[in-house]
Amino acid sequence: MTKKNLKDQLRGDQAVLAPGIYDAFTALIAEQAGFDALYLSGASIAYTRLGRSDVGLTTATEVADTLARITERVTTPVIVDGDTGFGNALNTQRTVRAFERAGAAMIQLEDQTFPKRCGHLNGKGVISAAEMCGKLRAALDARHSEQTLILARTDALAVEGFQQALERAEAYLDCGVDALFIEALRTPEQMKEACDRFANRIPLLANMVEGGKTPVKSADELSSIGFRIVIFPGGTARAAAFMLRDYYGSLRQHRTTLPWQDRMLDFDALNDMIGTPELMATGKKFEGAA
Repeated sequence: MTKKNLKDQLRGDQAVLAPGIYDAFTALIAEQAGFDALYLSGASIAYTRLGRSDVGLTTATEVADTLARITERVTTPVIVDGDTGFGNALNTQRTVRAFERAGAAMIQLEDQTFPKRCGHLNGKGVISAAEMCGKLRAALDARHSEQTLILARTDALAVEGFQQALERAEAYLDCGVDALFIEALRTPEQMKEACDRFANRIPLLANMVEGGKTPVKSADELSSIGFRIVIFPGGTARAAAFMLRDYYGSLRQHRTTLPWQDRMLDFDALNDMIGTPELMATGKKFEGAA
């Protein structure tokens, strides 16, 4: 069943909660858990596809390929991390067109210098607000449909301070973007001030990073102060890493998976989850067709 589009969801009474995903498998499990939106994390693609940190090593092509595989498998709207647009305004336009073709519901673009880094790492740099406004206008011009939303993110808080980050967000709002993201807010007071200034005018995104610079709160708490989108982008990769470290350690120690069988899906259960019986039935329908 097709989910309500993201634009309509953002008009609802509660914040849209989007868990982090990094491939079609995690997207399918999240969809089956009942989420109405998903967040394709650039950091998590770097972690899982490259085994590397989020320091600008992934490419637009790698993200678009990952996104296309996800949207082929699930119907839930996907917010995709477009980093810096992977270059200047022209690169940003190409990125937006590629991500839109791959099925993005919302494309996030940030004002970091290149190579970028995770928003909760130290040592970031930002381009000028004027250059970023040019990239945002280029992104808006490049999209084919207004149902493909553009999310403007500023990382200026760590570089220029909180008030300047708010001013940048104001400038990006004036460009006509569909949502705003002020990265790495440090305190509940900053979170509330951002919402007081913007929440009545445009959807604001809250980024929850376990162990990061922003206090982690529930989607309900964040919704109550005005945030309209709440993401937990890297939680999936962190949970998987925690589990796999223990699983591999157990297999190495015991030389069998028997101690883990109460924490695993067996062969049939996994096939049921990914839809193997339905897939085989579809294939059988075409057997012997002229």
